[in-house]
Amino acid sequence: FVADFPPVAPEFHQRTHRVRLKNLGTTDKKSSHKIKHKKIPRVHRIITEGIMYKVKLTEFVKKMNLKSLLPDIDTDSIMIEQSGVNRLALQLAGFFEHFDSERIQVIGNVEAAYIKQIPEESITQLCEKIFSFNIPCLVFCRGLEPIPQMLDTAEKNSVPIFTTEMTTSDFIANSVRWLSEELAPRISIHGVLVDVYGEGVLIMGESGIGKSEAALELIHRGHRLVSDDVVEIRKISDDTLLGTSPDITRHFIELRGIGIVDVKTLFGVESVMYNQTIDMVIRLEDWNREANYDRLGLDEEYIEFLGNKVVCYSIPIRPGRNLAVIVESAAINYRAKKMGYNAAQELYNRVTGSLSNNTETEKDE
Repeated sequence: FVADFPPVAPEFHQRTHRVRLKNLGTTDKKSSHKIKHKKIPRVHRIITEGIMYKVKLTEFVKKMNLKSLLPDIDTDSIMIEQSGVNRLALQLAGFFEHFDSERIQVIGNVEAAYIKQIPEESITQLCEKIFSFNIPCLVFCRGLEPIPQMLDTAEKNSVPIFTTEMTTSDFIANSVRWLSEELAPRISIHGVLVDVYGEGVLIMGESGIGKSEAALELIHRGHRLVSDDVVEIRKISDDTLLGTSPDITRHFIELRGIGIVDVKTLFGVESVMYNQTIDMVIRLEDWNREANYDRLGLDEEYIEFLGNKVVCYSIPIRPGRNLAVIVESAAINYRAKKMGYNAAQELYNRVTGSLSNNTETEKDE
C-alpha cells in the first residue's frame, strides 16, 4: 500500500514523504533506493519519522479559556512549537542561562509574590530582559494580574499576557496534555481504524482486500468506526499512538459497487468515534499455501509506527471466512492477554504438564 503524509498549512513545515511497502521491504521513492533497517525479529517498521506541527496561540487561548489583558495584540500570528510550559522562577532572579523562551511562560502565587518584592527601579529592566526573548505569551494563574510595568513592557514588545482562574498546577497539566496531542508528530496510513470492545484495532492490507467491508460488518455488530481509508496517527507518548480521521472523510466509508456510505447517518452517533488509541493491528493478506502462518500465538509479532511498537496479527483471506468475527476474537484475546491470561500459554502448559506426567508414569511402571 501507499501511505502519504497529510497536507499541512503554509505555516507548517512543507515536507512530505511517500513510502511504498512491498513484502515488508521499505523503499523511499524520493531517493529510489532500498532503506536497510537493523533487523529485529518479528518487528516491521513502517514509518519512523513524522511531521512536527505548530499550533496558533489563538487556538490555545480558546481551548484553555484564557482572558487577554492585551487584546490589541494579534495572537493568530504567534505559533506554539513546544508542548512544555515554563514557570518563571530563576529568570525573575536574573538567571537566563538555558531559558526555555519558546515555551508558554507561567506565573503563579510564588512568582507573583516574589515580583512584589523586587525594587521598583529594577522591575522595568527585568521585564525588558524577559520580553526581549520573544516568548509566545505570559499566563497569570489563580486570577492574578501583572503589575503595570510588566503590562507596558509586554505591550511594547507585542507579547500577549493572559490570566486564568485555574490553579498553576492544573493549568500546566491541562496545557501540556493538550499541546502534546496537538503538536505530536504524525503520519497518515492507508487502513481502517475501528473500536472493538474498547480496543483500537487498525485494519491494514492491500487496496480492495476487504478492509471497509470488515469494518462495516463490525459496525453492524455494535462496534464503532474511527476512520476509513486514511488513518492519521499521532505519537502522544512512547507508549501511546492516537488514531483519528481527516476532517474531510470523517464518518464516511467507501464500498466498491455501492459508493460512499455515511455511517453516522445510517447507524447513529453511537457507531462512530472521533479518535481512539491504536492498541493492535490486523493485517489482511491473500491466502498463500506456501506461507507459514502462526497457529499458536506464543510469539508476538509487532509493527512499528513513529518508533512505537504495536502488536500485529497477519490474517489470511479466503472465501467464506467471517472477518468481523475474527477481528472480534483477536480483540478479545488481546484484551485477555493484557489482563494476564494467555490461551496459547495455557495450552502449552497443559501439553507439557501432560507429557511430564506420562513420563513419570512410564518410569514408575
